[in-house]
Amino acid sequence: MKAGVLALQGAFREHREVLDALGVEAIEVRVPEQLGSLDALFIPGGESTTIGKLLDTSGLREPLHAALNAGLPVFGTCAGLILLARDVRDGTDARVPAALGVLDCRVVRNAYGRQRESFESRLAVDGLDGEFPGVFIRAPVVERVSDSVEVLAAHDGHPVLVRQGAIWAATFHPELSGDLRLHQRFLTEGRP
Repeated sequence: MKAGVLALQGAFREHREVLDALGVEAIEVRVPEQLGSLDALFIPGGESTTIGKLLDTSGLREPLHAALNAGLPVFGTCAGLILLARDVRDGTDARVPAALGVLDCRVVRNAYGRQRESFESRLAVDGLDGEFPGVFIRAPVVERVSDSVEVLAAHDGHPVLVRQGAIWAATFHPELSGDLRLHQRFLTEGRP
């Protein structure tokens, strides 16, 4: 298996370290040519506006969108979820242009607050034994999901881990948790 990590900005190194710990061949994706050989892709947390701009300057936006529509399994975390979402809002409920728009959900950026409001919470995740440590850093809130989106975990009544076919997304940072189970599960179950 060969998994890519979108390495334009954000926590891509931490995802790479998890993949290394799982013994998965990991590629840091920075140019469109690197997409073709992948079995799966992780889009890390970071700053969604910056990553979106870098998708354009790197030439990755259209090839990535095409690869996702063709079924490339993807796991977006925090900003990665924002980039995948079809309906993105800011704190004033103004609509923000969707970067990739492949995940049928409505997301509000930074809805839990600023950096100082970051927190950790133990999460019950469907299909995992025991709790999973959720690390929330300036996290988005998923306000709604379509019927085609499965909610795998929730916090305070909001979905925090969702799956729509080969698209997985989390509002939190599993790569910072010290727990490899979500990455491992995605890599084994990522295909619809």
